Amino acid sequence: MNVELYMAKRFHFSENAQKNRMSRPAIRIATIGIAVGLAVMIVAVAVVIGFKNEVRDQVVGFGSHIQISAYSNASAYDTPPIAPSDSLLAEIFALPNVAHVQKTITKTGILKTSSDFQGIVLKGVDKDFDWTFFKKNLTQGNLPAIGETATNEALISQQIANGLRLQVGDKFMAYFVDKNIRARRFSVCGIYTTNFAEYDKLFIITDIRIPQKLNKWNDNEVSRLEIWTKDFEQVDATTNEIYFTTANRPDSNQTLYQTQSIKELVPQIFEWLNLLDMNAWIILVLMFAVAGFNMISGLLILILERTNTIGILKALGATDWNIRKLFLYQSVFLIGKGMMWGNFIGVGLVIIEYFFHVIPLDPLMYYVSYVPVTLNISYWLLINIVVAIVSVGILILPSYLITKISPAKSIKFD
Repeated sequence: MNVELYMAKRFHFSENAQKNRMSRPAIRIATIGIAVGLAVMIVAVAVVIGFKNEVRDQVVGFGSHIQISAYSNASAYDTPPIAPSDSLLAEIFALPNVAHVQKTITKTGILKTSSDFQGIVLKGVDKDFDWTFFKKNLTQGNLPAIGETATNEALISQQIANGLRLQVGDKFMAYFVDKNIRARRFSVCGIYTTNFAEYDKLFIITDIRIPQKLNKWNDNEVSRLEIWTKDFEQVDATTNEIYFTTANRPDSNQTLYQTQSIKELVPQIFEWLNLLDMNAWIILVLMFAVAGFNMISGLLILILERTNTIGILKALGATDWNIRKLFLYQSVFLIGKGMMWGNFIGVGLVIIEYFFHVIPLDPLMYYVSYVPVTLNISYWLLINIVVAIVSVGILILPSYLITKISPAKSIKFD
């Protein structure tokens, strides 16, 4: 029989012990400290992961995980063409982490209506284009119908639609300047909104054959290959694999390939996102410190309250470690109660924000209109395990105070 555990249960759960306990306010504060600390940790980690995933998905949605283009000093959107062979495409697609490969062409231009004009990037896509991102952010109309014959349908952003006062079904003219000015008429088939203003104000999605003809390129020539991976965490390794697959292997026009991950294309965004990890660590450390201080205070009060009992147990032959175990068991009960409430509050707040988006954000500042949250089960379990271990671990040293209590003096202690 575990005598220490039995006595700890009697001390903690007995009705008489609960009624006569003078330390109830302090114990309650310690329990609340654990609950609040754990809840804040769960919410902080969920917000950081959710925000990073949301912003990353916005950036990736416009540019994919990895891009292959031509080496050039030209504008990022007006690069020379590449003509990838079918064998190269097959080799890339055969890589373990590659999920999808698509061809795109981008060309800069100017939109003009009867009263306004705006600079844009025309992005041409083919029938194999992955529409998942734009389908998710589509607010009006439909996606362009890319089929066997070329179409002049165009998907524009709400920001462009507002600036040029366009609606679904409206026609607009786009002008492209090379040696001569060339014009194309488009029809608005749909409107999307991502809240990523830097890209929303630029991109118009249409049939790949339109910019191909504007550039006077052959059917097999494109601006870039966009590659999607199965696991974004492995994007750097996959980028290296693709680099070695394409290195020193020019296309039919003797153009050398350049392979870049989205982290290399927009490093400022990902550096900013990495700073959020530091904020999360600061919050976790502070919450650990607060919870630990509360539990140490609670344990010392428990020991003070049971000084007479400690003296009697020592007089009966109990060792210091036996008595320390008794109070550590009692502390575990308090930690467990605090963690139960902390999980209930923290997970509850995350669920409410996930489904109802109660906390708004300025999309011009944060790229999202609400606080995004993601409850990662692995991180949630890890937080609970670490909180439990650390909370119990930091109580071992304060429990050493029991060894300093004299039986003779403690029995008389009041």
